[in-house]
Amino acid sequence: MVRRHKKKKLKKLGSRRFGHGNIKNRRGSGNRGGFGRAGRWKHKWTLVTAHEMDQLGKHGFYRRKKRMVTLNIYDIVNMVRNNELEKEGDYYKLSFEGKLLGTGKIDFPVIVEAKAASQKAIEKIEKVGGKVIISDREAS
Repeated sequence: MVRRHKKKKLKKLGSRRFGHGNIKNRRGSGNRGGFGRAGRWKHKWTLVTAHEMDQLGKHGFYRRKKRMVTLNIYDIVNMVRNNELEKEGDYYKLSFEGKLLGTGKIDFPVIVEAKAASQKAIEKIEKVGGKVIISDREAS
């Protein structure tokens, strides 16, 4: 079969740079605009908009977990110092819709009703003669 066009190589034979300009233009990746996907948000943006639009934006979903409100032992101590908790008999009583955490020192008995409590908080409050009542055991 007859070839109707000549190969480009035959046309370029004998030329010094073979159609690539200065010899520096054939070195490294700087001449082609970086390796791989480099420049997709800058100088290669038109390529992205023409061929890769489905790769842009957010995909799927992420369910955020509800964070439980927390209260530390030192917060209870501060409430007692500021007269925010009333004393019932020998105990201070607190009802709380969240998790009780064990940071802080306590030296008086307290009855705390909470949804959850850390092991350290329960130990500290029971050590001084208080009680921790956990109202529902969903989260701890």
